Amino acid sequence: MKKRVALVAFNGEPMCFAHVLLNAMDMRAKGWDVKVIIEGTATRLVQEMNDPDKPFGELYIAVRDGGLIDCVCKACSAKMGSLAAAEAQGLPLCGEMKGHPGLGRYMEEGYEVITF
Repeated sequence: MKKRVALVAFNGEPMCFAHVLLNAMDMRAKGWDVKVIIEGTATRLVQEMNDPDKPFGELYIAVRDGGLIDCVCKACSAKMGSLAAAEAQGLPLCGEMKGHPGLGRYMEEGYEVITF
């Protein structure tokens, strides 16, 4: 059975977020089913890292373009000023739990949820 992991980025500190991205790429390379959920203050990094010349920009773009970002929190991205950037990048927005993504649905689908 293939491992299923949902990596949830809450922390808006770029170094912490980079570890979410690195783990997502590593797990995918191992053949795992990986989904990245961007929540909380991490949603601002959707806008900040969308530049290959910025620190971790190339890594973020590789994860994004690789289809690993499953969801960006609609409420938090609006609050952090990055909703328009998420929409412009074509990232899926989630808000089924009072504006936020519900993690229970990932668990119901058999994903191990890991938060950063």
